[in-house]
Amino acid sequence: MAITTDRKIELLGTVALFDGIGSDGLAAVAEQAEEVDYAAGRSIVRQGEIGTGFFLITAGRTRVVRDGETLAELGPGEFFGELSLLDGEPRIAAVVSETPTTCLAIPSWKFDTLLEAQPRLAVALLRVVARRLRNVTEEHLH
Repeated sequence: MAITTDRKIELLGTVALFDGIGSDGLAAVAEQAEEVDYAAGRSIVRQGEIGTGFFLITAGRTRVVRDGETLAELGPGEFFGELSLLDGEPRIAAVVSETPTTCLAIPSWKFDTLLEAQPRLAVALLRVVARRLRNVTEEHLH
């Protein structure tokens, strides 16, 4: 059964990235998001490929893998794919489903439109990217 728009809004509302964009903003994001299911062990995105989507995990567990090394595990409420959408460069890591996984996916061309229409989403995304960059930089310094 397909996920309802109301359920998408509810799921999006639990994610810090979407804090502060309001109910109209959440509805706009939900309208662009498609539910996608992945079997356990399936590659959701592949390292080195051009990114064409943003993914929010709504159920299941995934691994982020770069050059065969697991960098992180992600679960419900966490997301990936934003870097390739922002810079148009190939993905720096793969994401593989560990368990059956469901994501809300937004293709790049719709994501760009959302960022233009929802400035608070753009600001929130910049904060997340900055935090992730800071974490990686600090890890390399220690």
